[in-house]
Amino acid sequence: MSNIIEFLSSNFEKFNMPEINWKDIIEILVIAFLVYEIMLWIKNTKAWSLLKGIVVILVFLLFAEIFEMNTILWIANRLFTIAATVIVVVFQPELRRALEQLGTRAKIGDIMFFDQSHSEEGRFTDRTLEEIIRGCNEMAKVKTGALIVVQQNNSLSEVERTGIKVDALVSSQLLINIFEHNTPLHDGAVVINGDRVTYATCYLPLSDNLSLSKELGTRHRAGVGISEVSDSLTIIVSEETGRISLAYQGQLERNVDQDNFRRMLEVIQNKPGAEKKRVRFKTVRRKA
Repeated sequence: MSNIIEFLSSNFEKFNMPEINWKDIIEILVIAFLVYEIMLWIKNTKAWSLLKGIVVILVFLLFAEIFEMNTILWIANRLFTIAATVIVVVFQPELRRALEQLGTRAKIGDIMFFDQSHSEEGRFTDRTLEEIIRGCNEMAKVKTGALIVVQQNNSLSEVERTGIKVDALVSSQLLINIFEHNTPLHDGAVVINGDRVTYATCYLPLSDNLSLSKELGTRHRAGVGISEVSDSLTIIVSEETGRISLAYQGQLERNVDQDNFRRMLEVIQNKPGAEKKRVRFKTVRRKA
């Protein structure tokens, strides 16, 4: 037994293994997380097609190197010098969205002490919460399509500039009237900030998430799109099925029940002293 131990120790000494401390472990975990996030971002955007194209080009260049195709290698060498600039220009919207998502991750505001909701009622009152639920349920019963964005900390000024100013107290009757068919304000999204409907007929950015179901329409994609670039909660009432969906942090929960609907609004309300609730959104379901 002692001979085996001596043999193993003598062989391991030849490898000259470096010492690993807690800093190295943290660095490995951070790098692994960043690589995972980058690969996940690539898979869910148009960059996935670009990555497959790059792999094809690299395989082609490998054959060119093996068979000594000097002209092709010379051209490729010159093109590589501008490839990085071309990628940044082509994927500027995706890169910008990725940076926006990085700044709007959950808990970022809490960590940086940017949470601005310090009133006793939270971001909005219980009355506003009830009015939103009542209005959405009434519209769901008659299959009136609706798109409501409930603002948190991130400013939605860019979205609001595309709409019409309302600046009225939130009420179920107001929401129903706005989204009623053939009314001037029914097309587009409504923005709720605190206890007031601030703007209507707003245009939202459409999500290009490839994992979203193909059966989803513009309303649902717009709801997911604004949740990808802000910390807002988007409420979508389907005009086809009358079912209510919620979009938050780039995730879509379809056909939510009343308990989850209320629970999510209470999370956004962020009432001081209230029990913190965790709501996990599932992947997109097939039934709308």
